Amino acid sequence: MPTHRRPQRPARVQFPQHFRAAPLSAPRRALRALAAAGALALLATGPAAHAQDAWPTKPVNYVVPFAAGGTTDVLGRLIGLRLSQMIGQPVVVENRAGAGGNIGSDYVAKAAPDGYTLVGGTISSHSINVSLYPKMPYDPVRDFKPVALIGTLPNLLVVNAGSPWKSVQDVIAAARAKPGTVSFGSAGNGTSQHLAGELFASMAGVKLLHVPYKGSNPAVQALLGSQVDVLFENSVAAMPMIQAGKLRALATTAATRARELPDVPTVAEAGGPKLAGYEIVSWQAVFAPAGTPQPIVNRLGADIGKIVQEPDMRARFATLGIEPSGAGPAELGAFQKREVAKWAQLIKSANIRPE
Repeated sequence: MPTHRRPQRPARVQFPQHFRAAPLSAPRRALRALAAAGALALLATGPAAHAQDAWPTKPVNYVVPFAAGGTTDVLGRLIGLRLSQMIGQPVVVENRAGAGGNIGSDYVAKAAPDGYTLVGGTISSHSINVSLYPKMPYDPVRDFKPVALIGTLPNLLVVNAGSPWKSVQDVIAAARAKPGTVSFGSAGNGTSQHLAGELFASMAGVKLLHVPYKGSNPAVQALLGSQVDVLFENSVAAMPMIQAGKLRALATTAATRARELPDVPTVAEAGGPKLAGYEIVSWQAVFAPAGTPQPIVNRLGADIGKIVQEPDMRARFATLGIEPSGAGPAELGAFQKREVAKWAQLIKSANIRPE
């Protein structure tokens, strides 16, 4: 019977001493560890950094938290059209109106922080509402990254061109004669238009009836249809109707007269001693969800800042009564925090509540 032998293992090769790897010195071990750590970090951040560098690769959604035709909508479409040309992707304006800007703003607060969703933030949605509403679905500071301040604008106290009221004093006299019957419309609870009317009533010592709408355009249409008596409306929405002779401007809510309406006094000028010092100026800005990569935010802020300062855009803003800004992320962030504190104090002192 054949005998099976177990295969022998090959002899172990013995390298000469000078071929054997010498132990690494401490400095060399440290350098190798640093290199390994760097490689791991590159692997971990490489795709994210590449995604930021590649942005944008698809359309950007610009949410307007108010109805079409209002100030935020008009500015969103002006900015969006020019921004799409600069970034090489469509900027799609989407209206999500309701609750004084809360519905659309909350939608963006919960959107993916990837640079593809923005919101046209306003004095109401991103500074007033947090103090006005007892329950808010988002925090206007913590849940967003500031991108750019588009500009500031006054509200205008306007009446239907067929109204018998020709001055601020006429409105006050009517409100005193029949308390609670003179109605003022607004773009919604918590908007600057709403607070402008509430502050006016509080300082003048009269009672007005607030009628909120889902945006400036419906409010203007209500005034044109004589469904409300007066509006404290943004200049963007009111100016075309004033220029067309359909609305009459009685006063501006700013501290100084509007360049486009030099004969129209301020509320402080026309309202008598009780309204001395009256001033409310609205603002419009762009925000992104918290967590949006800072390089994308910085690029958007720089691009929008350039758009706002373009001669054609400045000319367009002038016709709308807007003072252009273009302040970037850091400046807008600091400005917004000051505004939140300012309106919190006013709302508390005037005891203003949502309808």
